[in-house]
Amino acid sequence: MLIFDLAFEVWDLYCRLYCSSIFIMMDAAKNNKQIIILLGAPGSGKGTQASLLCEKFNLHYFETSRVLEKSFKSLDADKEIEIEGEMYSPTRERKENWETGNLCSPPFVTVLVKNKIKELHQEGKNILFAGSPRTQYEVERVMPLLEELYGKQNIKTVVIDVAAEATIFRNTHRRICELMRHSILYSQETEALEHCPIDGSKLLKRAKLDDPESIKIRIQEYENRTLPVIDYLEEHGFSVKRVNGEQSVAEVYRDILKILE
Repeated sequence: MLIFDLAFEVWDLYCRLYCSSIFIMMDAAKNNKQIIILLGAPGSGKGTQASLLCEKFNLHYFETSRVLEKSFKSLDADKEIEIEGEMYSPTRERKENWETGNLCSPPFVTVLVKNKIKELHQEGKNILFAGSPRTQYEVERVMPLLEELYGKQNIKTVVIDVAAEATIFRNTHRRICELMRHSILYSQETEALEHCPIDGSKLLKRAKLDDPESIKIRIQEYENRTLPVIDYLEEHGFSVKRVNGEQSVAEVYRDILKILE
């Protein structure tokens, strides 16, 4: 009986320690949740900084434009989608909004974004958003979901401030690579480049999105529809910090790391 009692006590101790370790690991995983939101006008450098931060913190780079682009290719172009009692057509959204520089209808975008967030959370991924949420409608519906899944304390927003003049210059001179869609910053060193220095594919200009008129529309859209997003985040107690986006890429990255770390 003594041996049996001793064995039982050892087994009980083992079970307690094992369960405790499981709870510790679960708490650690919960505490390691991370959401980073980068906001800024077109050409503020969100994409460049997003790539650097995703590599450093092992984050999924959430690009709303790619979610939209994928949906336009996968959804039936002639089939309308009902969202909150209204009908939305992928074809109309693509032609009338996305390709002209206007934002797509917020309800249409929000449904796609929320579905993708849930998918990524189920996969256990932390997320970096570049330029999203973009409207009052979207932020009011997306942030409660992010807070529920990741916790408000794990959500940090960084606003990259850039003057309109800098935005127009950067966008009209920007090119992307054909294969992986890297943005290539304009400088004396990159001006003559014809191929991406990262993957070797041809460098292209986004003719419709980066012409001066489309850029002006996007700047106006940002001021009218995205700036209120920042107000919402601050009013609801989310962490919001600003950095000077007219510095070098390295300096902006350094300032963002100070905020995040």
